Amino acid sequence: MISCLSLSSYSFCEKIALKKYRRCVKRGCIKRPQVVSGAKKDGFGLRVFVLSDLHTDYPENMAWVRSLSTKRHEKDVLLVAGDVAEMYDNFILTMSLLKERFEYVFFVPGNHDLWCRWETEDFDSLEKLNKLLDACKQLGVETNPAVIDGLGIIPLFSWYHESFDREDDIVGVRIPSLDMACKDFHACKWPGNLSNRDTSLALYFDLMNEKNQNTVKRIQSTCSQIITFSHFVPRQELCPEKRMLFYPNLPKVIGSDWLEDRIRSIHGVESSSFACHVFGHTHFCWDAVVDGIRYVQAPLAYPRERKRRMNGEVLS
Repeated sequence: MISCLSLSSYSFCEKIALKKYRRCVKRGCIKRPQVVSGAKKDGFGLRVFVLSDLHTDYPENMAWVRSLSTKRHEKDVLLVAGDVAEMYDNFILTMSLLKERFEYVFFVPGNHDLWCRWETEDFDSLEKLNKLLDACKQLGVETNPAVIDGLGIIPLFSWYHESFDREDDIVGVRIPSLDMACKDFHACKWPGNLSNRDTSLALYFDLMNEKNQNTVKRIQSTCSQIITFSHFVPRQELCPEKRMLFYPNLPKVIGSDWLEDRIRSIHGVESSSFACHVFGHTHFCWDAVVDGIRYVQAPLAYPRERKRRMNGEVLS
């Protein structure tokens, strides 16, 4: 669930050998490097909490948000890495509750935030996105890069594309199609030039980050510590192998190569001990350093998933 990032320096006593950040790998040859935890217990200074996949359309999850202290986090930062709620009214309520509890709240949208199944107004997913961003502005929730006490925080818009998956498919068993397994294909409504079935959405959302390039450059030149965050996954190594997944085709609908390229353009190819990227979407808790960047996921997830994890069924 919610996780606090330590902003103190941490050493890579078992540092992974750095590779060229563009993954020139052939299909079926995903090499999963050794990963080491980036967590430290001796953090100090500004406290940054991270959280994704709140899904507060579930009453249990909304109750969890309400249960957060209204006093403990008055000076803290919260990064919300998408999938707050499907229903607009639940989104507004959730973000209002979080802003009442944290001094600074940052947000990037996830796929569930852009579903249009039950909305009373007739709009498509891009129109809903603009409505959510306008609401965040009114609530005082940040959706653009900013500097807080010398820490650079950069939200990154993103979407997935099927070609992100380079691992061999599982064969010999019947696996539901993406259309059947992924509700985005039906719950999102896109203008005619955008589709989940190609790279158009991934490119569209990546280009949304261009308007902030001047701000990002200023952050790079003035901040020694930078945290980027997105909803979707930047590297396939940040998802369990297909043989471990309940739905083996999950990697086809989780990530973007353009997202990883953008992260590396911000943190640098060789990165540093302060480079960190927060993500969400897959509902797997994650904290590992890969090729010099610490990648963190802290999902609230669905109530049924939390129950299964308490019973030891981690990957189901």
